[in-house]
Formats: sequence, C-alpha cells, structure tokens
Amino acid sequence: MEGVTKAVNGLSINNPRKKYRIQVSNTKKPLFFYVNLAKRHMQVHNEIELSALGMAIATTVSVAEILKNSGFATVKQILTSTVDIKDDYRVRPLQKAKISILLGKTEEFDELMAAAAAEASGGAQGDEQN
Repeated sequence: MEGVTKAVNGLSINNPRKKYRIQVSNTKKPLFFYVNLAKRHMQVHNEIELSALGMAIATTVSVAEILKNSGFATVKQILTSTVDIKDDYRVRPLQKAKISILLGKTEEFDELMAAAAAEASGGAQGDEQN
C-alpha cells in the first residue's frame, strides 16, 4: 500500500509536457473559428496540437500557416500517418490520412495578443462615439 501512496503522491496533474489537442473538421466550423480557438488555448498552454483526418487536413494546414505567418506560433513538429476506420457497411477497414501539427508559442505571442485586444477594444469604443 505504501508503494501505491508514493506513486499517487508523485503524480503531477499539471503535466507541462501534456499537449492540448484541437481536432479540426472542415465541415463543422469555419476556418477562423480554429485560428481563434488556437490563440485562446495558447494563452494558457505553451504548446497545442492540431490534428485532422482526411479532407480536414487542408483546413488544419491553413490554420497552422495563418498562426505561423501572423507571428503567433512556430511549427515544432508535423506527423503524418494513416488510420484504419472501421465501418459497419464495409468488410475491409477504410484507410484515412491523418496529420498532427505541434505548434509552440512565439516570444512575441503575448505582445501580439495584447495589441489585438487593445485594437479590438479601441475599435469598439470608436463605434460607440460615432
């Protein structure tokens, strides 16, 4: 029993190496929903993982490129693979392409987010004055 207690006490709930995963779809939400979601979660987590299957891969790559070109993120790792999807109607499993893109915060991330927040609040105040 002592061994179990030591193991439980040694567990870290806030594992800094754990990645936050966003599963991207190309049919459920628009592109900039995922861009803004990634920015929001990068404020809390230093790394996020964008993952997608099949046709949503293009959307995932676009989200990563927008974040990278805007200076919010750096691409740390790109993994591609295929996964077997089992279907009730098919005898053989269907293979789908899968991508995982690991993004990390840039050093300028907090400054860019603060500037975007200031611009958004300044624009809202300007609309109220007119």
